[in-house]
Amino acid sequence: MKTQNLRDHMSEAELIFTALAELSTRQIAEAEMAKGVIENAKAGKKGGTVAKNARKELESKTGKSVITEENFLPPAKDKKKLK
Repeated sequence: MKTQNLRDHMSEAELIFTALAELSTRQIAEAEMAKGVIENAKAGKKGGTVAKNARKELESKTGKSVITEENFLPPAKDKKKLK
């Protein structure tokens, strides 16, 4: 997907859990005063785990998977000029 935004292919729930992972990661990194790649990677793992646990909890309550193909956009058309 070089010509399209990955988020255009996500459902509302997928976007929300992605945002939760990003927010959690940032706040954990700030709280731990993470510096450098290694410390920030650790914060990223923790932030991802927060979103993972929330997603799994929702899926267990609804019986439905958050991951879906419903918002998948078709591939972009080639912009080559016809001769």
